[in-house]
Amino acid sequence: MILIALLALLVATAWTVVRLRSLFATVMLTGIYSFLGASWMLLLDAPDVAFTEAAVGAGISTVIMLATLSLTTREEKVCRFRVLPLLVVVATGAALVYATLDMPVHGDPAAPAHLHVAPEYIADVVPTPDGEVLQVGIPNVVTAVLASYRGYDTLGETVVIFTAGVAVMLLLRRPRREDES
Repeated sequence: MILIALLALLVATAWTVVRLRSLFATVMLTGIYSFLGASWMLLLDAPDVAFTEAAVGAGISTVIMLATLSLTTREEKVCRFRVLPLLVVVATGAALVYATLDMPVHGDPAAPAHLHVAPEYIADVVPTPDGEVLQVGIPNVVTAVLASYRGYDTLGETVVIFTAGVAVMLLLRRPRREDES
């Protein structure tokens, strides 16, 4: 019941963000949206994703958008309706929904991840009869997956966030005037 209420709040917040013209209110609502998303992920037992969403989505992104807003106007310019961007978004959304139709049912023991990936992780972690741990070297399956295999994922996320941060800082820096040099 709480998950449905959070999803309803997420939809309502997204709809409000789309309809607003005040950029400051939009920035604040995107922070609220990220916080609601983090709460939803926490209820789905994904605390690592929830923590990342809260820190990056509700925290850093809101601060960066407020800094950007200080360099622009507070109201969005009214522009005419364009069909092409709407068609691109609808086509992308339809492709994503179509791609999810091929996914296995949640928790299906016959899913490829349970038949091919999980046994390999377990085989790499379980000690051999002489006590030697294969490939990973960590005797706990959960720790082995989080510390080794997920480490590459975390490294990739860190590189993406760092690159985005550098790009935003370069965009936000003010050009020097000739009299300042």
